[in-house]
Amino acid sequence: MTRNTAAGTALAGIGLNCDTFRTVPFRPSPNAVLVDPLRPLETPSEEFGTLRTNLAHLKAERNIRTVLVTSPSQGEGKSFAATNLALAEAQLAANPTLLCDFDLRRSSLHRIFQIDREPGLSDYLLGRAGLHEVIQKVGAGSLFVMTAGAPVINPLELLHLDETRQLLEILSSRFRCVILDSPPLAAASDANLLATLVDGALLVTRLGATRVDAMGLAIQSLGESSVFGIIANGGPRT
Repeated sequence: MTRNTAAGTALAGIGLNCDTFRTVPFRPSPNAVLVDPLRPLETPSEEFGTLRTNLAHLKAERNIRTVLVTSPSQGEGKSFAATNLALAEAQLAANPTLLCDFDLRRSSLHRIFQIDREPGLSDYLLGRAGLHEVIQKVGAGSLFVMTAGAPVINPLELLHLDETRQLLEILSSRFRCVILDSPPLAAASDANLLATLVDGALLVTRLGATRVDAMGLAIQSLGESSVFGIIANGGPRT
């Protein structure tokens, strides 16, 4: 990961000081398969470095700040992909990256990073916590995480609030890259709603498991123009 000073300088340049957020150690779960900046040529570092480069080409052509990561159904590795893409993005100097857990039904980022789930996204949207309370800086690099927050009865209803759109507008103006981990498309309508609020989406497919017709329906559901690309995953299920 990049040095803390690089992240602080970049955030200050877009109206946000990294000292605003609580810093937690980078201490991922032993079961998590994550990008290792010290071994860039090993899996999954090399693959997600390539994905980051491909996304950078799109960013050069379009104003892309917010990216939704979802999948046709459960167990295809969307959280694995979202987390590693965020880690790969955060390796770049002056590239503060925010990884958000918008999967309010089966949240996982707090377990992956072994950090507190609350306060988080739901607490902010309900007015129970401020932005500085729900974003945590991970380690000494440029990665920031917003966990899901307290469980809610109706996640879709919460995401329909105007505060969700306003939040994404704030985050996209203050971070170079905002990555949203969302529920699978087959599980709920959350991802379809979120797709209308972000710059585009990445679809995760699991090799040997995802059906061709399910992928076709997923692309149709999100809108072909909204899908940046498809990630073929063979890693752990999340």
